[in-house]
Amino acid sequence: MSKAVATGKTIEEAVERGLTELKVNRDRVTVNVLEQPSRGFLGLIGVKAAKVELTLLPENTPFSAASSPSLPQQSTRESKQEVVGGVPRQDSGHPAEEAYQEAINFIVDVAKSMGLTVEVEIVHTKESTTLQISGPDLGLLIGRRGQTLDALQYLANIVANRYSDSFIRLVLDAENFRERRKKTLEELADRLAGRVVRTRKEVVLEPMSPQERKIIHSRLQDHRQVNTLSKGEDPNRRVVITLK
Repeated sequence: MSKAVATGKTIEEAVERGLTELKVNRDRVTVNVLEQPSRGFLGLIGVKAAKVELTLLPENTPFSAASSPSLPQQSTRESKQEVVGGVPRQDSGHPAEEAYQEAINFIVDVAKSMGLTVEVEIVHTKESTTLQISGPDLGLLIGRRGQTLDALQYLANIVANRYSDSFIRLVLDAENFRERRKKTLEELADRLAGRVVRTRKEVVLEPMSPQERKIIHSRLQDHRQVNTLSKGEDPNRRVVITLK
């Protein structure tokens, strides 16, 4: 085999795959970049991998820098600290660092398309990694009962996991919406549990996301007089509160 065509997320990754296929070192090939990588629209649609063609040099041909096209240098985003959406990225050695940064880039791009300027901060806790979004007029990004924020969280997780070797889960928050929503749902659970006890009739709540249903279940799990269960299929799955 004298030639190999390989692809990868970056040109360097594509070259390494080609070298592995040819089973040679870098100084034994010339490299022709066939396609530059592209992140596509919002990092999801139209993503294009880098493609390179590696050609073996004859055994007696000394390698010269002039014999192989120079590869693009690593982008600033990969080699230096960068501020994206107000968040400095540093090479901390965290295995998911690139995945987090790609998710941040995605969020900033979506917000920009909505006419919003946002900053995103990474907050690590024992339970989760949260991307805290800050900026003016975030109501549009949160949406009714957090539905837009939930959708953005779902897509940001897809983006992040494209750049991670192991599964990671990100939580998106804006203006402390998650905590405020949790308090609202807990108060709702207490109020509806009281209604079930008074009327002795079950109550069926509106459709909720798995995270919100979990809040209701957790709030009432130790209640002495009511039980909770879920019925239906997502996205129309609901919590039902019944008497024990």
